[in-house]
Amino acid sequence: MSVDDGVRRLKSEADEPGWEVDPDDDWGIAVVATVGRQLRLRREAVGMRAAEFGGAVGYGEDMVYKIEGGKRIPQPEYLDRADEVLGAGGLLSAMKEDVKKVRYPKRVRDLAEMEAKATEIAVFECNSVNGLLQTPEHARALFEAAQPPYSPDDVERMVAARVARQSVFERDPAPAISFVLEEAPLRRDVGGTMVWTQQLERLLEVSRLRNVTLQVMPTRSDAHPGLDGRIELLKFADGTAVGRSDGAFNGRPISDPRQLHTLELRYGTIRAQALPPRESVAFIEQLLGET
Repeated sequence: MSVDDGVRRLKSEADEPGWEVDPDDDWGIAVVATVGRQLRLRREAVGMRAAEFGGAVGYGEDMVYKIEGGKRIPQPEYLDRADEVLGAGGLLSAMKEDVKKVRYPKRVRDLAEMEAKATEIAVFECNSVNGLLQTPEHARALFEAAQPPYSPDDVERMVAARVARQSVFERDPAPAISFVLEEAPLRRDVGGTMVWTQQLERLLEVSRLRNVTLQVMPTRSDAHPGLDGRIELLKFADGTAVGRSDGAFNGRPISDPRQLHTLELRYGTIRAQALPPRESVAFIEQLLGET
């Protein structure tokens, strides 16, 4: 499944008029409040009641009030319809870019912004398939398994954010990306056989990209320095870098060169112990044949 296919499927499955605002996102709250206020002022300027306007754009009066009150994030389609109905001349539609960013939780948005700037991305994942590699269905199954459970709105927001991050594969110039995945999560039938099959196919699809290296760490391998958790390294064009590891420096993001060297050493050792890329692809193909 391609990224575009995943986005299209996600849109069809999450055809909601609006999502809740992340309460920890001050910038997002301000954006949604501003958009809601502009919608209300435009509606009142043309003399339309909320119920009448809702009928014109295809949503209920209650949702209109929630969006205008900054309680819900409007979908891009809502803004396009509102722009047309209210004769805003494109001013409301122009808000879609900021609104699109607000739909994603702040911490995910911050990560996506760093990935979008990185020239090199290196990830070791021990407990699950990395988010950059997940299909929408696989991601949804993981989020729905959380305890305490997320609301349906939160699940769809997080799935949307995860899929949006995968635009990193379409960048030009493309970043150099390497993944090392533990074998055990690749054998976990997350979401059922069909979802699992699609996930394995997605891994093979990404492994064929020229800028991507994908390796598998066999369960029967010796101990390695990634057994205590995920490792992430991002390097940028200006020579700076950011890293994080579950098992080092209290799991916090670090940029100190000496600490980064520690993570690079650990990641290099993990890559050396994992299956080479060609053998890793053959291993995933074998798993796919077992479905």
